[in-house]
Amino acid sequence: MEYEVSKEKLKEYAAKLMFDMDENEYETLQEEFHTILKQMDLINNIENIKDVEPMSFPFVTYEAKLRKDEIIEEDVLTVNEVLANCKHQVNDQVKLPKVVE
Repeated sequence: MEYEVSKEKLKEYAAKLMFDMDENEYETLQEEFHTILKQMDLINNIENIKDVEPMSFPFVTYEAKLRKDEIIEEDVLTVNEVLANCKHQVNDQVKLPKVVE
């Protein structure tokens, strides 16, 4: 099954994300999407793929040896230190431009 992501569609998505690229970058992205979609097609053609349980991690989480996060007091920043270089702030929070419609 062949899928094609049009350059116009990529430009539409980029505009919604307030992101712009030059024409060559759109062509490269279009080629990358083509490759990804071909790979997904190959995966879908694997026999009994529907019987495989999806994973959210590349390893079994109950076997993972993750360290506990520790707060080191000397590494803790105050709110004023965090916001010192922030141009726009509201109620001790960083104010960002809206990026989603």
